[in-house]
Amino acid sequence: MQCRLSYTDLSLILALVRGKTLARAAALLRVDVSTVFRAIHKLEAALGRELFGKSRAGYVPNSMALALADQAERAEKALLAAQVGLEQGHDVVSGTVRLTCTDSVLQGLLLPALARFMPAYPALNLELTTSNAFANLSRRDADIALRLTTAPPAHLVGRHLGAVAYRVCAAQAYLATGVAPELAGLAWIGLDDFLPDHATVAWRRQHLPGVMPRFQCNSMQSAIELVRAGLGAAILPEFVLPRFPDVLPLTPPLPACDTALWLLTRPDCRALRAVVTLFDELAASIRLA
Repeated sequence: MQCRLSYTDLSLILALVRGKTLARAAALLRVDVSTVFRAIHKLEAALGRELFGKSRAGYVPNSMALALADQAERAEKALLAAQVGLEQGHDVVSGTVRLTCTDSVLQGLLLPALARFMPAYPALNLELTTSNAFANLSRRDADIALRLTTAPPAHLVGRHLGAVAYRVCAAQAYLATGVAPELAGLAWIGLDDFLPDHATVAWRRQHLPGVMPRFQCNSMQSAIELVRAGLGAAILPEFVLPRFPDVLPLTPPLPACDTALWLLTRPDCRALRAVVTLFDELAASIRLA
């Protein structure tokens, strides 16, 4: 292949991969449809192979087009970082930070925080994973963790972001079915087999020893969704309630069933500017009463 690709060629491929049709690609590139049509055919002729198949839904990229689009995205980010660097001098924060948390913390606390401050850091990239284990951070699979715990590992550097209380909750739709008001008479949603040491499991087993969950799930976020669907009651963290006005607390905060939210990192990460920046922004943006 003698064709020498330019950034314009990569931008064309990326626009067609993202847009899927000539019209949307033209809108992304701010040119007319005929220009995109001629340009992609000229590029394919120069390469000596097709990059896109045609379907009723639009243009379908093959493996080469996807690989080139990936390189185009990298070039796009590099140009953006360079532009930010010119505008902000040498003060630009760039790099990739790996962050782990539970799914309920991701949905209820992390995503709203990221939406508030991440636009100010266009050259900062995140790799997000959800997990219930501290091992991700300890094995250096992550740089920062948001964890619900009363005893964070001593070998990690942490910041306490606030206390988290739990309540028995159910959806209005479930309560409207005329269920018995006693807790023991509810259809329970639990985490037993998947998180047997969770504080909510211990509380229910101690205070409602004869109750067996009708639904069992492997994460708190799954329990939240089952409650929202009107399938029963579960012990949920208070921080999820503002997002779901149709989910009502049936009890005050449960005694001996509280925990805390900790922001954690490894000691060696304190020398990494991208990690420190994200850590400080999260500490400022996520505060529980």
